[in-house]
Amino acid sequence: MKTGGQDTLTGLRTRAALDEALQQLVSRATDSVALATLDLDYFMAINDRHGQQIGDEVLRCLAAVLEAEAPGHAFRLSGDEFALLLPGTSLEQAFLKMEALRATVERALRTQDLPLEENPLTITVGVAQYPRDAKDASGLVKAAEAALMGAKEGGRNTVGLPPSEEMVMKSCYYPCASVRKLKALAERLGRKESHLLREALVDLVRKYDVVRTA
Repeated sequence: MKTGGQDTLTGLRTRAALDEALQQLVSRATDSVALATLDLDYFMAINDRHGQQIGDEVLRCLAAVLEAEAPGHAFRLSGDEFALLLPGTSLEQAFLKMEALRATVERALRTQDLPLEENPLTITVGVAQYPRDAKDASGLVKAAEAALMGAKEGGRNTVGLPPSEEMVMKSCYYPCASVRKLKALAERLGRKESHLLREALVDLVRKYDVVRTA
């Protein structure tokens, strides 16, 4: 299925190419780098119901969207698992980018001429950042994959963070008083802080129509 550094089905770069690129970025240690791993929700059911030919077409469509969003930084890892490399990107920025990407993919795949009852097709994403969530390249991959697994277990069609992250926006962009209020609200509701922040982001996107007009 794969040869050299390029995946023969989608034309994206392979896991080996991702590992090499990550090693180069991390070895410089001069800037941050975020990594997003993602996969299609319930892809095995699509393959079982419609056959491999349709499944492959879905993967090619998704790959085209990813390459358009991050030219030269999109990778196919295996099966329906993909990755996006985001050099010079903070965890906060990566989270917001992936939320926008999640909505973009859903819209883009809906417009494809695919004979699927499952439309709209959705993706689940896990995001991690070096050096915040990992000390080296392999650790960053593990952190992003752990974030993806957590997001899938939490219901899919969402963006997740590594288990060690208490919230998305723990940064100087937010006053300490607001962070404390958010934490208290999350504890009272029995929900994750990142989930509450995602709801707020969705409301803002809906209000200002950011995703559609960006």
